[in-house]
Amino acid sequence: MSTTVSLTEKSMEIPDPSDKVAAAVAHQETQIPPADSLHGWLVVLGNFFILMMLVGVTNSFGVYLEVYSLHVFPNTPSSTLSWIGSLQFGMMCVFGVAAGVLVERYPSQLVVAVGGVFTGASLLIASACRSPVGLILTQGVMFGVSGSMLLIPAMSLPGQWMEKYRALGTGISIAGGSLGGLWLSFASRSMVSSIGWEWALRITGLLIVAISVCFSPLMKKRIHLARREKIIDFSALRNINFVVLFISTLLAAGGYFMPYYFMSSYAVVVLKEPSAWSANIAAILNSGSVVGRIATGLLADRIGALNALVITAFISSFAVLVVWLPFKSLGALIAAALLFGFASGSLVSLVPVVTANMFGIKRLPSIMGLIFFAYAIGTFISSPVGGVLLDKYGHGTNFSSLIIYNGVFFSTATALFIVLRMLLNTSILAKV
Repeated sequence: MSTTVSLTEKSMEIPDPSDKVAAAVAHQETQIPPADSLHGWLVVLGNFFILMMLVGVTNSFGVYLEVYSLHVFPNTPSSTLSWIGSLQFGMMCVFGVAAGVLVERYPSQLVVAVGGVFTGASLLIASACRSPVGLILTQGVMFGVSGSMLLIPAMSLPGQWMEKYRALGTGISIAGGSLGGLWLSFASRSMVSSIGWEWALRITGLLIVAISVCFSPLMKKRIHLARREKIIDFSALRNINFVVLFISTLLAAGGYFMPYYFMSSYAVVVLKEPSAWSANIAAILNSGSVVGRIATGLLADRIGALNALVITAFISSFAVLVVWLPFKSLGALIAAALLFGFASGSLVSLVPVVTANMFGIKRLPSIMGLIFFAYAIGTFISSPVGGVLLDKYGHGTNFSSLIIYNGVFFSTATALFIVLRMLLNTSILAKV
């Protein structure tokens, strides 16, 4: 009888919900694919091609800025037209937090495919615009908002799939953007010259849709993270190390895009080179960046991501203030573009790695929300203000004030990266 009662009581026990949660977590952990696997490198491949179009369009905007400034809207200030390019990357960062939530709650393959369709559509709509305001809203704002659905998966997935080669995998992925800027600079210049800027935008938009949809199946999450308690972790602002990282990232972002937007115009306006050199300079910047992002990834895996970031930020400052500013010659401009392109790409590829090393993978999504705001603020206060300096003090032809403004951003960022390095570890030889 007692046996019967005990069995009946056992059958009537209510399962503990915590046991189900623990079992589900344990089951998920056993289902997580290994890091540094073949699929991880396929994710890197998919990221490479998607960023080739997304960041490539942003990095080659200097070609369109030169066309808009000199031919399409010659009476519109450079400071107004430069907002198009600034809003492309800036809005990606502002809406990066929302895109991160979408990636957490929905399949990342779906987010990438939908983002690719709307990003391409923004350029198709822009091709029908006949005013600077229309281009700002479409080629700038709409492109940036939609592009965040491509950028955030591309920035976060390599970190999930790579452990030993995290910096290298991220560097290769983002190098796709530089390669895109390289060939899109020539392609855009060629299309603008032969079929007009409108068709150049249409063809580029269709390519973004095609490549994003084709490679979206590879963009699979390795780890299905639980929903964050905090969308943005503002508690990090109480950490002095994070505050220094935030400010230095903001300043470096402020200095990043000005050479990409204005060096092309500098070649034509100041050096009196043919218009083809606007595409040539953009291509030199991006070719240096292709090599630099991979090389800095390898260097970061060897000496530490923050150490590599300090070195590349210093080289970027040197390229702007020592090579570009004092020498008004084509050779100096080529050297400055090559050096800056090589070194500056680490801002995009290494800052997320430094952040992950400082705060851990679990806190990375909510911490990166603040980092993306730093990117956005830096972007918004850089090229548009540089354009005002060019118009007001340089009268559209003297770029010295703009170049000094650019150099101050990166040199100050370099100093703060050094401060952060010493706050984390005072040993000069330590891998940080």
